[in-house]
Amino acid sequence: MKVGVLALQGAFREHAEALAALGADVALVKRPEELDSVDAIVLPGGESTTIDKLLDSSELRAPLTRRLRDGLPAFATCAGLILCATEVIDGRTDQSPLGVLDLTVRRNGYGRQRESFEASLAVRGLADGDFPGIFIRAPVVERVGPDVEVLAEFDGVPVLGRAHDLWFASFHPELSGDLRLHQLFVNEVC
Repeated sequence: MKVGVLALQGAFREHAEALAALGADVALVKRPEELDSVDAIVLPGGESTTIDKLLDSSELRAPLTRRLRDGLPAFATCAGLILCATEVIDGRTDQSPLGVLDLTVRRNGYGRQRESFEASLAVRGLADGDFPGIFIRAPVVERVGPDVEVLAEFDGVPVLGRAHDLWFASFHPELSGDLRLHQLFVNEVC
């Protein structure tokens, strides 16, 4: 099984390194034809409006949306979550989410860069203690659809979950040095 990492901007290298450390066959996805060869994909954190524009210039928006709607397993973190949501609050007016995950998110909901923080998260289905959540200009999930399963919360707000094989995290698991969430995703969808 080949796991792609959307490599337009953001923390794609860190995700690729985490997946490779787990023994996954990893491919960086920058063009539509590279998307065709993957069995799952990670949509990384970064700057959501920049990634949004790069989806258009790389001609990846339509094929990525189509593959996700057809059931391509995905793990969307931070900006990736914003890209997948059905509704984005406080986004740019020209920002166009893919609408494949029934959530409403508030862009930079936890604050700007100086309000970044770490928090221990109790994750359902994750053994060996809490997970170190790293929140950097993170989105806040304000609404989850009926098919969304919440796996972790911070102060009563969903920060990790899934809707079938589409996983999301408001935080950056790739920066934590803890591979358990990547392993859980790979085990579940692969």
